[in-house]
Amino acid sequence: MAPPPPIRGRAVPSGRLSRLAAFGSMAGGVAGSVLAGGARELAQGRRPTVAGLLMTPANATRITSQLANLRGAAMKMGQLMSMGGAEFLPPELSDILARLRADAQHMPPKQLESVLDANWGRGWRARFARFDVRPIAAASIGQVHRAQTRDGRDLAIKIQYPGVRQSIDSDVDNVATLVRLSGLIPAAIDLAPMLAEAKRQLHEEADYEREAECLAEFGALLAGDADFTVPALHADLTTRDVLAMSYVRGVAVESLDDAPQATRDRIMTLLVGLLLRELFDWQVMQTDPNFANYRYDREADRLVLLDFGATRRFGPEIADRYRRLLQAGLAADQAAARPMLQAAMQDIGFFGPDTPARHQDSIITMFEQGMAPLRSTGRFDFVMGEMLDDMRDRGLDIAKDRDFWHIPPIDTLFLQRKFGGIYLLGNRLRANIDMAALLAPYR
Repeated sequence: MAPPPPIRGRAVPSGRLSRLAAFGSMAGGVAGSVLAGGARELAQGRRPTVAGLLMTPANATRITSQLANLRGAAMKMGQLMSMGGAEFLPPELSDILARLRADAQHMPPKQLESVLDANWGRGWRARFARFDVRPIAAASIGQVHRAQTRDGRDLAIKIQYPGVRQSIDSDVDNVATLVRLSGLIPAAIDLAPMLAEAKRQLHEEADYEREAECLAEFGALLAGDADFTVPALHADLTTRDVLAMSYVRGVAVESLDDAPQATRDRIMTLLVGLLLRELFDWQVMQTDPNFANYRYDREADRLVLLDFGATRRFGPEIADRYRRLLQAGLAADQAAARPMLQAAMQDIGFFGPDTPARHQDSIITMFEQGMAPLRSTGRFDFVMGEMLDDMRDRGLDIAKDRDFWHIPPIDTLFLQRKFGGIYLLGNRLRANIDMAALLAPYR
């Protein structure tokens, strides 16, 4: 048998100057490509647009590969914006950033060892019977390794890339500058509140001691629930940069798209039910809808929940607004319920009081269309065919109109990101569930 390939990885730029240089190199490359492309277009008698020159395959590759190499907040920002791109980004930019949803490259062994030396001390290997240097997963902020301690614990250990926490603020500002320079977002849009919140959220996600507390909290909330598994926290090996938890077996949930219909429906019933409990019962939600955060234990028939770094708390008033939205959407007389529906959507922040009436009407109509199946059969088919196409067309028409550039409140953005991610997973699994039964306790 041939030996396994060497473990190389790619070092994470951890210093402020090295990360700034990477952004400068990326911007310079994009600018050079734009100038060359513009000259070619003019020579051929065509009038180029800034968006057209920026959104070329070469520039898309240049931007995404550099952000992926930087990892940390730079890559995470791209992922966050791509997940919510339909909400506030033009399709061209959202498509580029969507390429960042793939796993990042991992650290080389030497850099990995230096991080663990700093957190556990140089003699840390003596605590382990086995520590796999090759990670089982790598993402934007850290990578995960499997290990067995000498006292018999089977662990998954998440290790943060060096320099991530220190570079968050500058990375966010640099990505925002890149977005602004693209000219695809109107100058009148005030991104400052969203950027400030992005920095706050990323600082929280980069604090593994905080994530450990959230992991333990969800473990307590779901203790005794036969449908879910939450890894157990191992506090003795956890620091601000290292999170140790029990290793839990399971397959990627999106790989179950060819599983029996009953299995796919059960998974989505569990996820939607959990989402409703997070929103209405607990007012605390894991808001990252990345499919990688869910795995399925076939033997135990349990859903495995991972990654609680994006856990967010919100007040009961937000839950109350969504409850009123739900009640209005399920009302038998939609004409009579429309004023209540409009008020609830404005309170949540889908549009403002100064939003043109035609846009308010389109948004309300889209919501009514989505709720229609629940008012008739009570079931929800995540593959809605022509209805989904019509809703998508309405959304694109709104997005194209620069008169309607409205960024919802931060809590709404995070909640909608989670709702949208759960819907995308249900669509991927082609699930059809009894939504009426799930919603009944919250009407």
